[in-house]
Amino acid sequence: MKILFLDHSGVLGGAELFLLDVARRYQDSCLVGLMAEGSFKARLEQEHIPVRVLNKQAIAVNRDSSIWQSLMSLRQIVPLIAEVAALSREYDVICTNTAKALVVGAIASLFSRRPLVHFLHDILTVEHFSQINVRLVPGLTNRFAARVIANSKATQTAFVSAGGNAKLTEVIYNGFVPERFQTSSANELQLRQELELEGRFVVGNFSRLSPWKGQHVLLEALAHCPDNVTALFVGDALFGEDEYVDCLHQQVAELGLHDRVKFLGFRADVSELMSACDLVAHTSTSPEPFGRVIVEAMLCQRPIVATAAGGVVELIEPGATGWLVPSNNAEKLAEVINECYADPDRSTAIAQRAYQYASQAFHLDGTCQKVTQVLESVVADQGLTPIQTGTVL
Repeated sequence: MKILFLDHSGVLGGAELFLLDVARRYQDSCLVGLMAEGSFKARLEQEHIPVRVLNKQAIAVNRDSSIWQSLMSLRQIVPLIAEVAALSREYDVICTNTAKALVVGAIASLFSRRPLVHFLHDILTVEHFSQINVRLVPGLTNRFAARVIANSKATQTAFVSAGGNAKLTEVIYNGFVPERFQTSSANELQLRQELELEGRFVVGNFSRLSPWKGQHVLLEALAHCPDNVTALFVGDALFGEDEYVDCLHQQVAELGLHDRVKFLGFRADVSELMSACDLVAHTSTSPEPFGRVIVEAMLCQRPIVATAAGGVVELIEPGATGWLVPSNNAEKLAEVINECYADPDRSTAIAQRAYQYASQAFHLDGTCQKVTQVLESVVADQGLTPIQTGTVL
């Protein structure tokens, strides 16, 4: 089975990490078509996964785009659709990984007569998308897609509420390789020394810096914790959100937290940094579709506290595998931080249970097996003879 994956992004985000893991299993029989240059292309090449940039100029449509802006982008999209339609005839199935890719892949599938499967990574609400985009994804998938794979039940529910056909959907969680998150205690100690964190209780936040990711909530919570508690922010601004970073630094100054906060920017050694933390805090102020960082923290055997909204509530059993707190509630977050600070033995026990759970429930082998089953059934339902059966690694 040959697969054409489509993604509009050049940036390596959560959706792209999911696609990277799936495409790795099909690297001998797939192509990842991108619509922008960037770090994602470089990572695919590093992993020896076939990749091609189909569009040299980024499509000028985003989550907030109006009908007029969408119409103005057609001049860019039409040639791209023609290219994808021609290319997809060499493949058994088209898999779109983002909304922009869906627009192109859906229409291209009509011309090439290849089945379409859409990977849905977003909670479709007007809180994060324009009204036209909330309607666009269900409309296109209902008309063109054979299946929609949602990354959580919350994502699936929002899709159906927005008009999506429930019969098309299947929930498949992101998968992980537990061994990739194993680090040595010597590396953890070295990192803490390099970052001058010896003797401190470290709360890590791993996300791009964005208002809806809620780093300001952690800063406010920090002000209600002992002086020995330090916050570590790993990530930086994307999509023109530098003003929020300035606000965070101003908040640090106003709260007098200069010696208790470290901004590390984007780092490649995320697992090592997580393992050097005493607690990982997920602080999104809006529902998260899935929450990869939560499972990553579990696999790093670190206790996790997260916002109780969206797909997150499907990942954590409160008091057993982590903690859930209300959205945008710094006081409740501070209570959990202080509880973990005061009772490290209980935190360690919870982290160990979470590791055992995540290692089984979110293993990449299970995820890829489920994705493969969906794709094979779609190709079979179309009555197509696979062009070439690739070796699933």
